[in-house]
Amino acid sequence: MKEALRVAETALNVQEVPVGCIMVYKNMIIARSFNQTNLTLNGTKHAEFEAYDQIRALYPDTYREIFRETVLYVTVEPCIMCASLLRQLEIQLVVFGCPNERFGGNGSIFTVNKDISHLERPYQAIPGVLSREAVTLLRKFYLLENSKSPTSKDKKHRRLELNEFPPIDYSRYLNRDEFQKTRKRRQ
Repeated sequence: MKEALRVAETALNVQEVPVGCIMVYKNMIIARSFNQTNLTLNGTKHAEFEAYDQIRALYPDTYREIFRETVLYVTVEPCIMCASLLRQLEIQLVVFGCPNERFGGNGSIFTVNKDISHLERPYQAIPGVLSREAVTLLRKFYLLENSKSPTSKDKKHRRLELNEFPPIDYSRYLNRDEFQKTRKRRQ
């Protein structure tokens, strides 16, 4: 997760929403990416989709099989769109930093990752790993002026809050039995 945070910091440095991810296959990082929605003016250029594109380009014949054994580490809970992609790819596991209280697809808003109406196998999501660091990066971004925003807001009087962080209701994501099964699978 620390590497995903470094990738998110890269995004922040280019005035992009600081969501970073890495994809790990057989203990090797096979993709690193960050959101590029501001840079490209394309709302689908989320970190997870960028990583997917990298893996598909590197492994055009076997990417589906690779995803079934891949772990995603991402600084913010995947949105509904990204959770749907990950579900269709049958990713093995998702580990994320902070919840996405507006668009979360792994428990905050919807549970796309384990909804029984999908045909693809569900995947486990482990929330809250280095959550404070992920929230801090987002707060830093939202203090900046966004030149790509249709109506820029005056942010001169905003402060970076580092003493209080939103609590995580883990029961919305993973129960004790699910957590134990996930740990056993990874060992």
